[in-house]
Amino acid sequence: MPPPPIGPEGPGQVPYGYPGGYATAPGPAGYAGWSGAAPLPSNGMGVSGMVLGIISAAVFCLWPVAILLGVLAMIFGGIGRAKANRGEATNPGQALAGIICGAVGSALGVALGVLVLVT
Repeated sequence: MPPPPIGPEGPGQVPYGYPGGYATAPGPAGYAGWSGAAPLPSNGMGVSGMVLGIISAAVFCLWPVAILLGVLAMIFGGIGRAKANRGEATNPGQALAGIICGAVGSALGVALGVLVLVT
C-alpha cells in the first residue's frame, strides 16, 4: 500500500485561515501556539491530610506517633480545605476526611497515652 499523499504545504501543516489561529509570540511554555490546557488542581494537601489521618487512626497504639500524625493530618486537611474553598483544589471531601481522621487518631492517641501514663 502506498503512503498517503502529501499536500503542497507539506505534512502536518495547518491550512491558512485555520479557525482560532496561532499566537505569533511565544507563549508561557516557550513556544508559539495555544496550549489549551487548564491548570491542574492542587490536591496534594487534601490527599496527604487524609492519608496521615487514616494512618494516625490506625496506629493509635503507638500513641506519640498517632498524636503527631493526627496533628499533621489536621493541619494539611485544613490547608487542603482552604484551597478547595478558593477553587485551587477539587477534593474538599478528602481534606475533611483528613481533619476528622486526624482528630480521631489524636484523641485515641491522647487517651491511650493518658491510660499508659496513669496506670
